[in-house]
Amino acid sequence: MSFSPKSAFVKDLSQISFVFNCLRVKTEPDVFSMGLEAWYMDGSDEDQRKPHRLNPNQSVSLDELRKLGVFYWKLNADAHETDPELKKIRKEQGYSYMDIITIARDELPNYEEKLKMFYEEHLHLDDEIRYILDGQAYFDVRDKEDRWIRIAMKKGDLITLPAGIYHRFTLDEMNYTKAMRLFVGEPVWKAYNRPADDSDIRKKYVASLQGS
Repeated sequence: MSFSPKSAFVKDLSQISFVFNCLRVKTEPDVFSMGLEAWYMDGSDEDQRKPHRLNPNQSVSLDELRKLGVFYWKLNADAHETDPELKKIRKEQGYSYMDIITIARDELPNYEEKLKMFYEEHLHLDDEIRYILDGQAYFDVRDKEDRWIRIAMKKGDLITLPAGIYHRFTLDEMNYTKAMRLFVGEPVWKAYNRPADDSDIRKKYVASLQGS
């Protein structure tokens, strides 16, 4: 039987590829996500927990979100207590305050009232920072033309919404999420429901969009 170095090399590469793909399938769901997904919403009044995609779907890129002041990191939520990347982000951004909230019917007091409040369109005087440790949820933000963009948040997603942006929050049909809340200094939870166009922080945010 003849021996072909080329065929042996191809066989070795196939074995390596098989092992790599096995490892990748095992690790990708938790650590190597393809990234954040966002899209423009339809105008339906159907259940807020549904995706509400346009038909055909109109995706929104991370670059487009950054132009609105929305920033994103993908982290390993299973290691959030010791994760050096999270520590680095907190140090660089000055996120000195941290707590964890679980949003689920059996976990959150006044569950229905809180969900209704979270879904009211509003803004804050400070950035809103959320890190999903488990479960799923949606953040909706307004673009420069006042259209709603839905951002799908999953385990390992950390997002910052700028002060002054109109936004809202809801669970998806899973009806559960566990999130870390981060803040610069002492937290201020007060929300200003729309209309708040005359507020200084809203004017400052709108001005920041000029030319973006």
